[in-house]
Amino acid sequence: MTGGASGIGLACARQLAASGARVAIADCDASRLARLRGEFRPADLYESDVSDPADARRVVLDLTRRRGRLDLLVLSAGICRDAVLWKMTDEAWSRVIDVDLSGAAHFLRAAAPVLRAQRSGRVVIVSSINGRRGKFGQSNYAAAKAGLVGLARSAAKELGPSGVTVNLVEPGFTETPMTAALPGRLRRKAIAETPLGRIGSAEDVAHAVLFFVGPGAGHVTGQSLAVDGGQALGV
Repeated sequence: MTGGASGIGLACARQLAASGARVAIADCDASRLARLRGEFRPADLYESDVSDPADARRVVLDLTRRRGRLDLLVLSAGICRDAVLWKMTDEAWSRVIDVDLSGAAHFLRAAAPVLRAQRSGRVVIVSSINGRRGKFGQSNYAAAKAGLVGLARSAAKELGPSGVTVNLVEPGFTETPMTAALPGRLRRKAIAETPLGRIGSAEDVAHAVLFFVGPGAGHVTGQSLAVDGGQALGV
């Protein structure tokens, strides 16, 4: 589980653990990881920069050496560095692509040999509806999330013959630490464009992730599921 120390990732980690999975979390936030030591085994909490491919290999190698296998891979690490194109810095563009897109690719590439050798496994990538519809001021974020669609569908074709499924969950506006700091007008706008009339919760997204890793999705791969209350319908 990448990005599992807060927000959607943490909700997924908790629901997976409640369902009987032994969960390992990779996250760059050491303080948040430290607060999880009473909830998850310390050895399963990795301080990791997902944008570093060597770090991804280190985490996967250590985890598989200790556990002997890797059954589920949930890739949820993501950041925002919002700005319109003509004001976006090189750093803001590159950092979002490096974390949101390349970070998922690094962990998936590191895990692929293990999953293929097992001839089983489930991969779920957390993307965003903005990867399909675009978003003003989020060209870097939307581009990264759109890239995850191509990554997931290519990986589904490559790993499918080994019995591995790869799917995407695409949240809309969701209550997380990353969105909590946004101005109230943006929150009101998100609610106004959502037919269900509320902001989604991290738990809403986690339920969709649990579907993809559960027995009901054994013959589902290369698919996307929007968890947005219908937010993308009117765009």
